[in-house]
Amino acid sequence: MMSLSIASPSGGSFTSKINLSKSSFHGIRIPQISMVRAPNAPTRSSSSLVVKMAKREEELKEIRTKTTEELQEEIVDLKGELFMLRLQRSARNEFKSSEFLRMRKRIARMLTVKRERELEEGINKRLSRKLDRKWKKSIVPRPPPSLKKLREEEAAEEAKEST
Repeated sequence: MMSLSIASPSGGSFTSKINLSKSSFHGIRIPQISMVRAPNAPTRSSSSLVVKMAKREEELKEIRTKTTEELQEEIVDLKGELFMLRLQRSARNEFKSSEFLRMRKRIARMLTVKRERELEEGINKRLSRKLDRKWKKSIVPRPPPSLKKLREEEAAEEAKEST
């Protein structure tokens, strides 16, 4: 047995007796499991990661070669495509869910390149936001490229049927 005295905030002290004798419980022994891979099991390689990085670098090179006006046009088109995907999802039509992430990332990359160019020109954050607001107001609503393509295909089918 051991006694322990503790001071209280009011100035008094308490004395307590604690039993620190050894107990018979020594815990549970967990056996170590060694991970043994089957000889025919597929292994993960970093080569797939390298391919993805190369594609991303190629895409960034392609984006950086475009002018700022071309970037803005493509951003508008991609946002329209993203809107069409949302409509398809809400209508419960078939669509590729991976397209959401792919388009959002592509838009983000384009906006990043656009911002890099603004920084090179010395445009600060506040002015950049003003310019963005002005640019967004100047956008003329137009159908996204996929909708234009769909309409052209429908027109071609109608022309085929009428002949």
